[in-house]
Amino acid sequence: MKRKILLRSIMGFPLGIAVGYIITIFISLISANGYYSPCVPELTKIMDNEINAVILQALLCGLLGTGFAASSVIWEIEHWGIVKQTGIYFIIVSVIMMPIAYLTYWMEHSVIGFLSYFGIFAVIFIVTWIIQFIISKHSIKKMNANLYKTKK
Repeated sequence: MKRKILLRSIMGFPLGIAVGYIITIFISLISANGYYSPCVPELTKIMDNEINAVILQALLCGLLGTGFAASSVIWEIEHWGIVKQTGIYFIIVSVIMMPIAYLTYWMEHSVIGFLSYFGIFAVIFIVTWIIQFIISKHSIKKMNANLYKTKK
């Protein structure tokens, strides 16, 4: 288990940076009027310049990817039920996501901003979980059908 966590952590860091970069491209397409906006202006102001802000954001995205990837081993703990796995995974990724979102100014620095961001994060988590659950359920049905065919 420790080896899996370590390997996933190593793979998660560059994946987190890549996902963060892709997100900045989409956000720029939507709201930057034809320009590339690598990070929010507030972060640039706090970091004194854009390159420092981008470096910080890239490192934090890598850390985010590491956390999500490492904690994914929770889904392989078979003696835990799906509710326990989901709850613990959600708590872990929330504890990782919320401070990073705060530090990078992805959320407004207020109670309303925090609650709004957390609400959006929770909705995205739930939608993703439901999609993954449906895909897994379909795969299990398919495997069971194949097993049934081989028994005959």
